[in-house]
Amino acid sequence: MIAENTQTQMRKGILEYCVLLVISRGEIYASDIIAELKRAKLLVVEGTLYPLLTRLKNNGLLSYNWVESTSGPPRKYYVLTPEGRQILSQLDTTWNELVYAITTSQQAKPTTEEK
Repeated sequence: MIAENTQTQMRKGILEYCVLLVISRGEIYASDIIAELKRAKLLVVEGTLYPLLTRLKNNGLLSYNWVESTSGPPRKYYVLTPEGRQILSQLDTTWNELVYAITTSQQAKPTTEEK
């Protein structure tokens, strides 16, 4: 139970970063974002993604374009704004620092007190 709660919190904590990473590759439709995240084993539903996309847009990190669809109504395609790219760069740095901290912690030798 404790592990599940921690795993859930870890996934929630990196969701925004992962969404920005997916969108950084180019203009993308929301259902394609969900598919990309599912492929990466980060299970996300529309009810989670759409509020996150709205928040990112309202914070100036995303914009969107309406694109006509041959199979229904127009679709909203998301792209990063220059500010979104800047924030993503900062998050990349933080992620790399976290990976380093975890890797270093795993490799650390026990101190005299821990033996």
